Amino acid sequence: MTKKIGFLGLGHMGGPMAANLVEAGYDVLAFDPVPAAQEQARKDGATVVDSAVAAVAGRDVVITMLPNGKLVLDVYADLLPAANPGTLFIDCSTIDVADAKAAAARAIDAGQRALDAPVSGGVAGAAAGTLTFMVGGAEADFADALDVLQVMGGKVVHCGGSGVGQAAKICNNMLLGISMIGLSEALVLGEKLGLSHQSFFDVVSTASGQSWALTSYCPVPGPVPTSPANNDYQPGFATALMTKDLGLAANALRDNDVDGQLGMLAAEIYTRFNQSQAGKDFSAIVTDIRDRSDQEDAK
Repeated sequence: MTKKIGFLGLGHMGGPMAANLVEAGYDVLAFDPVPAAQEQARKDGATVVDSAVAAVAGRDVVITMLPNGKLVLDVYADLLPAANPGTLFIDCSTIDVADAKAAAARAIDAGQRALDAPVSGGVAGAAAGTLTFMVGGAEADFADALDVLQVMGGKVVHCGGSGVGQAAKICNNMLLGISMIGLSEALVLGEKLGLSHQSFFDVVSTASGQSWALTSYCPVPGPVPTSPANNDYQPGFATALMTKDLGLAANALRDNDVDGQLGMLAAEIYTRFNQSQAGKDFSAIVTDIRDRSDQEDAK
């Protein structure tokens, strides 16, 4: 029997994820407080309800895609007692590991089941159903969720117990942020030395400096036509979200006594950039590095 799904959070990521579930034949009750998100979900075939609590009524699985850990915990306080006992709650938000563990503990205490399942792949991956899911929670619950997650993702990895999915996401995005800054610095240096973007790409994409940030998400127009750099840095993955994720990574570095100098510096760099460019794609950091370099030249 096809699972009945409740879906809360229909933004840039959650909306396409819910749409893919509908297209795959799942019965989806959906809620988001934003009218435009509601309208798009209706066009995509979901049944939009008027409250978060209504979205969990009679559901087998409840998926949340929310902005932060406090909101996840607040929403769970309302949803857990309203759901049928044994409902599987899957939180796809990117939140602090401690918040993920707290949400899972509250769900289990309420007689429900819980997984943390943050994603990687951005808006394009959400629309295409090719996201990578990093999942934390009990093995049996992971097995039960697999059919649903595979509709929305191209790769689904069980990383360990509660909170470990979030740990994988935080580590991945810390590395991505560091990589994008390093790549951008190298590109700007190449510009100063007379190296064209295409020549840089042709060499580095098959050399030891190769990275996903370069070959899939090149931060300058031209070499990778699908990257946000070719669309005035429209996200993609917004600077505000990268700043949030690097903040989570910085907290985790401090809390676990890791000498993460690059992770901490990346958080500082994106925090500064976020003050003026929160809505741009995070790859637009190259423009900040270029502008600041030009200012140094002018001194």
